[in-house]
Order: sequence, then structure tokens, then C-alpha cells
Amino acid sequence: MEIKLGRVVILVEDYDKAFDFYEKNFFCKKLFDSTMENGQRYLHIAFKSDDNVGIWFMKTEAAEQKNRIGKQTAGQPTIVIYTDDCKNLYTHVKKNGVKLIGEIVMTEENKFFHCYDLYENNLLIVELSQ
Repeated sequence: MEIKLGRVVILVEDYDKAFDFYEKNFFCKKLFDSTMENGQRYLHIAFKSDDNVGIWFMKTEAAEQKNRIGKQTAGQPTIVIYTDDCKNLYTHVKKNGVKLIGEIVMTEENKFFHCYDLYENNLLIVELSQ
């Protein structure tokens, strides 16, 4: 039996703005983008090198859902993003005006930083040891 993660759901107000943020800052691509006859849109994105795991943007409709945008994990990291170059990615997102949560941490054992996406979801970016 094989079990693996497919998508993480992120509540959004605007599909295109959400995609633009992740494409510009984390080099994401669209995996699936379709609008059904009832008007419901399905937009799944992935990070450049992995088509198996990604984010499914879900536009909020009800007031209760709208109140949860950016608060799905009560301020804890919503997504952990792995990179092989934390310092350059930090410089890239900082240059793009992404709201950072503190400075980059670079020690012998750890390289990581936190930032917010456009809806203030806490993203944790971690450099994996090679």
C-alpha cells in the first residue's frame, strides 16, 4: 500500500493573485486549472521540480470561510517549503517585497526563514542538507 501527500488546501480571495504570488516568489507552476459549469474553479499549483505535491487554492464563499483566510493554522506555519539555496531565495523574496517574519537563520545545523504569503499565511522556508 502506498500513501502520499497530494495537495495542501489554502483559502484565497483571488485565484490569480494567489498564483501570481507563488509563481513570482517560489517559481510555482500550474498543474491543473479548470472552471466547472457551475462556475467553481479548481487551481492546483506545484513547485518547479515536483508535480506530485502541491497547493490547491480554494476561493472562499461563506463568511466563516472568509474569516479563516490567513488563519488556517492560527499563526503557525501553514506550509514548509524546502530549498537547496535558502540565502538566495531569502534575497529573492525580500527584493519582491514579501513580508518577512524576522531575519534568515543560518547556522551550521540550520538555514531557514519565515515569511507571509499575500494572505498572511506563515511560510517556513528550510534549506535541506545535501
